[in-house]
Amino acid sequence: MKMRIISSLMYYNNMHKKILFIGDLSESSRSLQRFRTLKEMGCEVMGLSYTPLSYRPGIDDKDGLFSKILWKLGWPRDKAGINEKAIEAVRRSKFDIVWIDKCLVFRPESLKLIRKKIPSIKLVWCSEDDMYASHNQSRFFLRGIGFYDVIFTTKVYNLAELKKLGARRTEFFLDAYDEKVHRPMVLTEEEKKKFSCDVGFIGTFEKERADSIIFLAEHGIQVVVWGNGWDKLSGCHPNLIIKGESLYGDDYPKAINATKINLNFLRKINRDEVTSRSIEIPACGGFMLAERSKRHLDFFEDNKEAVFFSSLEELLNLVKIYLADDIKRNNIAKAGRARCIISGYNHRSQLETMLEKIDSTF
Repeated sequence: MKMRIISSLMYYNNMHKKILFIGDLSESSRSLQRFRTLKEMGCEVMGLSYTPLSYRPGIDDKDGLFSKILWKLGWPRDKAGINEKAIEAVRRSKFDIVWIDKCLVFRPESLKLIRKKIPSIKLVWCSEDDMYASHNQSRFFLRGIGFYDVIFTTKVYNLAELKKLGARRTEFFLDAYDEKVHRPMVLTEEEKKKFSCDVGFIGTFEKERADSIIFLAEHGIQVVVWGNGWDKLSGCHPNLIIKGESLYGDDYPKAINATKINLNFLRKINRDEVTSRSIEIPACGGFMLAERSKRHLDFFEDNKEAVFFSSLEELLNLVKIYLADDIKRNNIAKAGRARCIISGYNHRSQLETMLEKIDSTF
C-alpha cells in the first residue's frame, strides 16, 4: 500500500512539471506530437520552435550560400533567435525542465546561463536520430553534450557512443506514434481516388530506397511514392508513380489506410534498425512490409503483425503473395495495430517513462 502511494505521488509530480520545450513545432513533426502530448498529460509546457510553424520542406530549407557553408562546418545559424528566446523565458519563469528536442542551434553558453539562473533545473536532450553520426550533429551539440542531465535516444548503440562524446547519462526510449494522428480512418470516395493504391511508400528520397522501388516497378509492380526528392525519377518507368509532394496532417494516415501494402525502408545513413514509420504504419491500421532487422522483430511478430524482407527477391515475392490475399493482409494489419496498443508504442506511454527517468536524475 505504501509503495502504491509513493508511486501515485511520483506520477502526480511528473505529470505536473513545468517544461520549456524547444524543438521543431511545425505541422506533423514528431517534436510537435511530443509537445502536445506533454500538455495533454497535465504538464505546464511552453513551446519554442526553431523552424517556421508553417515549415515547407524543400522551400524553407533553401538558404543562402553563407548559411549552407556554416551548416556544413557544423555551425548552423539560429535564424529563429531560439537561444535568446529561451534565456528570456527562463528569466521570466521558473521551469523544472528544459527539453531540447534535437535543436542543433542551441548553444552551450545558453545551457550555462539557464543552469546559473535555475540551479535545480533538469536539462534534457531528445532525438530519434543517430546522434553519433556527424551529419546529425553540430558543434553546438558536441560542445554542450556534457551539460545535459540526460540524453534520450531511440538508438540502442547510441547509449554507449554518446557517453564517449561526453554525455553524463543516456537513456533509451521507443519510437512511438501519436494516438490522435495515427489511427484507422474511413475515407470518402474522393479521398480513396486520391490515395488508393496497391503498393505505396511515404518518405524522402534515398538511393537504396529508390533501387528497391525501381526493382519492383521493373518486375510488374506499380508503386506510388509520396515525399521529397523523388522528382528526378518522375517518368523513369510507367509503374513508378511519383506524386511529388509530402503528406501532412490527416493526409498521412489517410494514405496509409488507402494503401494495400505500405513499404518501409531503413535509412542506412542513420544505421536504422527501426524507424518512427515502423510504428506509425501499423498504428494507423495499415499493412506494413519492411526491411528485416532484430529491432523490427522485437516490435512485431513476422507474418502475424507485420511482414519483413531481407532481399529484393523476397520483397517482390511477398508483395505478390499479400496482394493476392486480402484476408491475410487485413488480419496482419489489425494484429499490428493491436500490438501497438497493447505494447504501449504511443507517445504518452514513452513520455511517462521518460519523465520518471528525468525525475530520478540528481
